[in-house]
Amino acid sequence: MFHFNGFQMMFPESRPFNNSYRCYSVSMLPGNERQDVEKGGKIIMPPSALDQLTRLNVVYPMLFKLTNSKKSRITHAGVLEFVADEGKIYIPYWMMHNLLLEEGDIVQIESVSLPVATFSKFKPQSPDFLEITNQKAVLENALRNFACLTTGDLVAIKYNSKIYELCVLETKPGNAVSIIECDMNVEFDTPVGWEEPKRVPKKTEADEDAEANELLQNHYDTSTFVAFSGEGNRLDGKKKKCEKPEAPTGSRTYVRGIPDYNHPYGLIRFDRSVKPISDRTEEPKSNGNDDNDDGFKAFQGEGFSLRKSRK
Repeated sequence: MFHFNGFQMMFPESRPFNNSYRCYSVSMLPGNERQDVEKGGKIIMPPSALDQLTRLNVVYPMLFKLTNSKKSRITHAGVLEFVADEGKIYIPYWMMHNLLLEEGDIVQIESVSLPVATFSKFKPQSPDFLEITNQKAVLENALRNFACLTTGDLVAIKYNSKIYELCVLETKPGNAVSIIECDMNVEFDTPVGWEEPKRVPKKTEADEDAEANELLQNHYDTSTFVAFSGEGNRLDGKKKKCEKPEAPTGSRTYVRGIPDYNHPYGLIRFDRSVKPISDRTEEPKSNGNDDNDDGFKAFQGEGFSLRKSRK
């Protein structure tokens, strides 16, 4: 005597989908370029897979476990379309990199049911990710093209024409979770290659004064340069002896012709190696008997008027 369960006949239990396909990157897909597939976490399968999934009564959303048996690598993905050639599937390049697959390698695909995500933690692979103003908003927008996450995967997202890679460090409540219509908390770990900036102790006024004095001492040195120490020429071509001013002693003079490329901002220097005019000794006035003067006296002689006098 046979017993039949009417409920099981009306609603048969779903059976797992388990097939092997040759794997290719999205760039090998015939037709126009599919950037929407490359920047997400979903794959393209052949139409026969859809017919088989429908007969097996697979639970929606359709999620799959992809396995590379030769390298013992596993990841999870959703399905975007069923338009691939028979016996082939097309997946994003970052997913092929995680599975260590080459073009045309065999990959095992099995339908799975994953828990809904509640928490995930990511580790950016470059400090450039910190330049994004709102990292969580950018990640949330990018994950809309994903169906699930797997711990250990290195996912790639695109923002402002630049690709950022993030490693999935942790997912809860399991190592593989579904992120379709979920409320998930997100955290970021320290990016790879990022170094905390070193704290520079604040300088006191005494340290600033000492540094300024050191710069001044290095910028000035003792030399034979004396301002206005050359010989002059008279307009009438005659030479006149002039006493050279004595070089100041015990002072430092500026090194001419060498610019100070390390001049600190806001620092004003005063060159006090030259005495003011009021402190200089007056030169002896000429008594008119100098051999080279020839009786020359400034502003002497008769003047002429352009207008004739009426006298």
